[in-house]
Amino acid sequence: MTTVPGKHVDIKMWTRVDEVEPAALQQLRNISALPWVVKHVAVMPDVHLGKGATVGSVIAMKDAVSPAAVGVDIGCGMTAVRTSLTANDLPGDLAGIRSEIEKAVPVGFGAHKEAAFGERDAGDWKQFWARFEDLTPAVKARAERAVNQLGTLGGGNHFIEVCLDTSKRVWVMLHSGSRNIGNELAQHHIAVARTLAHNEELPDRELAVFLAGTPEMASYRHDLYWAQEYARRNRSVMLRLISDVLRKRYKHVRFDEPISCHHNYVAEEKHFGEDVLVTRKGAIRAGNGDLGIIPGSMGTGSYIVRGLGNPDSFESASHGAGRRMSRTKARKMFKRTDLIEQTKGVECRKDTGVIDEIPSAYKDINEVIANQADLVEVVAKLKQVICVKG
Repeated sequence: MTTVPGKHVDIKMWTRVDEVEPAALQQLRNISALPWVVKHVAVMPDVHLGKGATVGSVIAMKDAVSPAAVGVDIGCGMTAVRTSLTANDLPGDLAGIRSEIEKAVPVGFGAHKEAAFGERDAGDWKQFWARFEDLTPAVKARAERAVNQLGTLGGGNHFIEVCLDTSKRVWVMLHSGSRNIGNELAQHHIAVARTLAHNEELPDRELAVFLAGTPEMASYRHDLYWAQEYARRNRSVMLRLISDVLRKRYKHVRFDEPISCHHNYVAEEKHFGEDVLVTRKGAIRAGNGDLGIIPGSMGTGSYIVRGLGNPDSFESASHGAGRRMSRTKARKMFKRTDLIEQTKGVECRKDTGVIDEIPSAYKDINEVIANQADLVEVVAKLKQVICVKG
């Protein structure tokens, strides 16, 4: 861990300072200047420049929260489950399984034609959707879209994978969030925060905060927690849809208890003796014994980890490998032939539409894991054999 002086609090980093891009380092200094930040800013080894606030940052605030420190994909996170299948159960050509998953789970901007969830997924849908009526009026026209997008993947760095661990057991893993409804809620509240008088003197208006006891804070927290729940349910429904694909092929398949974790979210926690609001943007909770998922890129594999409860990180760990270059730079630097080479052995898209997700655009996941040995311990290492992207 490296400590860098900040304006109001220090910045504690689980990576070398010279490995952090200057713009991201300036973002972190701006965060450290916020008067509501408690103790220090914790920076994960997958840190990189983000919109508003830095990806890979963990910020504890007293009586305040910055919606940009959560990000626009509220509740984005991971779910993984180990199956009873082994590598020997899989066919030599995996294209058929990939195609069946893509038929079951809409990707990109896609949505289901009708609600894909039901009693098999949860028994309290009526209560959950009733809370939609209390969201900010800005999203009221999105109800039908929100219903039909629940159980869908999205695009960008979101993915569904079938993986093998080192003992050749088959896992299903996926990465997604609160879809368009979460994005619209976040954009609305970020815009509202920028207009508030107490944010006028901030070093970066993108970091505008809501204060405890105000109607703006109450509205944001209501919408935020609903969107986080939407994201969790979204992943759960997708996992069931993918599990149904496998059940159709393999009547004998069994599934362990799923592992699930947000990595763009707010939680009410106690750290260093204070009740605080913790924002993790590109970070997972890694309390003592907590199981988590830290994915790499679409060709390099991922890790299942167990938290060590390190107080200096606010009991957190990285959310993935983290980008080492922008999407624009990746598109300029790499060709389709590079993507084909770097995803050899993986049944996945190999067209120019996903060049920006090429493994070389990301940091080395093994180094990222090594840099946080005091935050998590490795439970399993996974290598994808199928990767579905939007």
